[in-house]
Amino acid sequence: MSAVVNAPLGSAASQPLAVGHADRTVALDDGQRISLDTFLAQVRGVAAELPAGRHAVNLCEDRYRFLVAFCAVALRGQITLLPPSRAPEVVTDVLAQYPESYSLGDGLLAAVPPGHWLLPDVLPELQGDASMDGTPMIDGAAVVAIGFTSGSTGTPKANPKTWSAFRASTAQNLAALESLWQGHAMPHVLATVPPQHMYGMELSVLLPLLGPAGLHAGRPFFPEDVARALAETPEPRLLATTPVHLRALVESGVRLPALCGIVSATAPLSQELAAAAEERFGCEVREVFGSTETCVIARRRTACEAAWTPLPGVHLHPKPDGTLVHAAHLPVPVALADLVEVESDGRFHLRGRQADLLEIAGKRASLGDLTRRLLAIPGVADGVMLQLDDCGHRGVARIAALVVAPDLEEAAILAALRESIDPVFLPRPLKRVPALPRSETGKLPRAELLRMLGL
Repeated sequence: MSAVVNAPLGSAASQPLAVGHADRTVALDDGQRISLDTFLAQVRGVAAELPAGRHAVNLCEDRYRFLVAFCAVALRGQITLLPPSRAPEVVTDVLAQYPESYSLGDGLLAAVPPGHWLLPDVLPELQGDASMDGTPMIDGAAVVAIGFTSGSTGTPKANPKTWSAFRASTAQNLAALESLWQGHAMPHVLATVPPQHMYGMELSVLLPLLGPAGLHAGRPFFPEDVARALAETPEPRLLATTPVHLRALVESGVRLPALCGIVSATAPLSQELAAAAEERFGCEVREVFGSTETCVIARRRTACEAAWTPLPGVHLHPKPDGTLVHAAHLPVPVALADLVEVESDGRFHLRGRQADLLEIAGKRASLGDLTRRLLAIPGVADGVMLQLDDCGHRGVARIAALVVAPDLEEAAILAALRESIDPVFLPRPLKRVPALPRSETGKLPRAELLRMLGL
């Protein structure tokens, strides 16, 4: 164990676990500033007490404890599993798929998996070898995490990530975002997304670990909680969030402390919402585009531009059924289902997914555009269009819709849709529901949608 934790410097394949000077702020936890030196001591302390195994599901709710546990697991030579949800059945399924696996957490779970390892209330500390630099080293080629896709388009898929790939993608993210804090030494990141999600991992775990940034340990949900957490965070403040949370912030009327910027991902952000957020909170809203497979690969200022700018070293090659992504942090090109149109300067436009494109009676549409038109109906609070797996009597796959609209009848919603879409694309069935089964990042797992439709 100690040989892993205190791996010597200078190994050709070894790379530091964290960057910066010993007294830089890594995190703010319950109002307490945690320095890099203290953080590394706690990582060593937790690593020394972890159970034996090959894989660990990190279920920590507190973002700082997630960070400590993630790094401790890596130092033990183990791999962190990041399931698409922390629902008990999802966690149990992931644990069953991987040999010699266990879960760990900070005691905030409603249901505890068998064999769960609980982090101590007071994190143990273990100092490094005084003869060394003090920063633990990680094999750059080692797989340190396996992220799973959300399941919004089917069965979640596993995506292994090496330490060197995480370092490269973090450098790209810094290049894409650092202009937001305009020459300040470092921002402090507050995120409304869980660290288990790859976007949350990149912005609120890896950025503070491998870049000049600090993190707020909490994950506020309601607008007033976001405002309170930001008030506890030193300037410059960077908010990492999603379109669902951003809309709630704008519509709530809550007052937020000064922000250097807002970053949004996990779902398409409308130009109208981006512009409203910029006006409301007095800062730029920078949308980033990526996936569990690729990490973040592009950015744009959605309020005033439609095209995406690839991050440094990222190149996109359109294919008939998707896009091939080449990037410095990817060992091999990755195929995405997203269809893109690339401009001469390398910027690109998203044109949906092949699976989302519909052709009925010689007419074409996309599920994304149909959903956008559904959401534009006054009185519709939330909604989604989806294509069903079975076909109607004419052999054409049916379109269905789930809608949150407390004050509208289904007939009124269909009547409004007739005003903006071709009748062949009207959803059958259209079902009103109290709420959509959105994940912590706002995504909609297809299996849950079909279940709500009774299919």
